[in-house]
Amino acid sequence: MELDTIKAVYFVGAGGIGMSAIARYFLKKGLVVGGYDKTPSDLTRQLEKEGMHIHYEENVHQIPAACQQKDTCLVIYTPAIPQTHQELVFFRENGFEIQKRAQVLGTLTKAHKGLCVAGTHGKTTTSTMCAHIMHQSHLDCNAFLGGISKNYGTNYILSSSDFVVIEADEFDRSFHWLRPWATVITSTDPDHLDIYGTKEAYLESFRHYTTLIQPGGALIIHRDLEMKEDLQEGVRRYDYSLHEGDFHAENIHIENGEITFDFISPIESVRNVELGQPIPINIENGIAAMAMAQLNGCTPDELREGMRTFGGVDRRFDFKIKTDKLVFLSDYAHHPKEIYQSARSIRELYKDKHITAIFQPHLYTRTRDFYQEFADALSQLDEVILTEIYPAREKPIEGITSQLIYDNLKPGVKKEIIQKKDVLSFVKSHTFEVLIVLGAGDLDNDVPQMTQILSKK
Repeated sequence: MELDTIKAVYFVGAGGIGMSAIARYFLKKGLVVGGYDKTPSDLTRQLEKEGMHIHYEENVHQIPAACQQKDTCLVIYTPAIPQTHQELVFFRENGFEIQKRAQVLGTLTKAHKGLCVAGTHGKTTTSTMCAHIMHQSHLDCNAFLGGISKNYGTNYILSSSDFVVIEADEFDRSFHWLRPWATVITSTDPDHLDIYGTKEAYLESFRHYTTLIQPGGALIIHRDLEMKEDLQEGVRRYDYSLHEGDFHAENIHIENGEITFDFISPIESVRNVELGQPIPINIENGIAAMAMAQLNGCTPDELREGMRTFGGVDRRFDFKIKTDKLVFLSDYAHHPKEIYQSARSIRELYKDKHITAIFQPHLYTRTRDFYQEFADALSQLDEVILTEIYPAREKPIEGITSQLIYDNLKPGVKKEIIQKKDVLSFVKSHTFEVLIVLGAGDLDNDVPQMTQILSKK
């Protein structure tokens, strides 16, 4: 189905961060947009305010009339929805065009110059940084992001620009639908092994992704990755890292909660870059974002201004309280390498403070595959509070619990396992110097209440 023939769009799984960005794209186009989601959330309520018709039970009769016309309605679903879902079955049996979210993004990368960011971790912050730099520059851009940009209060930017910034998701091989003009690859630490099975298959998936970059475009790849790229003729290749590569940083200064550095580039170096969100891990994310923006025409002043004014991403090293007596933040980190980077950054920022983490592990398979790596990463901190595993799309696996991580934390780390339902009372009854909530599950829903409790102390 061509985009210009669509009059209505229906989302099976409307409330996901990535799905909602596409929903907003079609709402802005003035189409009828409907959808199903399992539970209401702040995001679905906001989408309803913006004009989307959403319901919260599997019920074909609640699908809007305009979304029941197979010749003019496009159905978009998330792989997290089971194939037996009543509404998905209805659309399939009645011959509707049904596409994954990634297929729709793939269509957009053919219609625009797609600037994509892929990787096990770092891709949300890097793509949101790149989108902000581009949007405030003379080039502008559209953007479909995996997190809520604090600069714009949304995960979506619409403009008349020829550029579209997209977070390229490797889950379910979704990024194979894309046709990037340029892409960053931040990391390839094995993940989603319930989908891929082996590390080799995971790395092969990234290799195939690099074959999809359009001739004339560019690959910007972290120099420490195991994967081997496979580029079409005419695709330029650059590498980057913190201290080495075509793009890297020099003269890094971390002082009094501020970070500045020089961006070293084969095109034109940019001196005295100030991080608007001063977190050590964002130096490397910023190098990748600036490289992508510079390769596509951003000026040194635009790069500097974009980085200085970048406000961060919700749930990505997201400070809620920041005083001399107490620091409280939330971070979506849920892979061991993300946890490691997050813990290392917070330790670097608060060298002499007692740091407590409350971590909700995400997925039984991920816990089974990486419990030792999780324990090693968390052991950088002083105190670790674990909750039960958030199952997401999975059924429990016998013998796989948070106890595996608990038992492998290094000696000297204060530790405890509590139920997620008891987290608020735990926060109420304890004192903290630095407290961080980690994980991609539903514990973040309690962060506003935690913030209130801690603010009163």
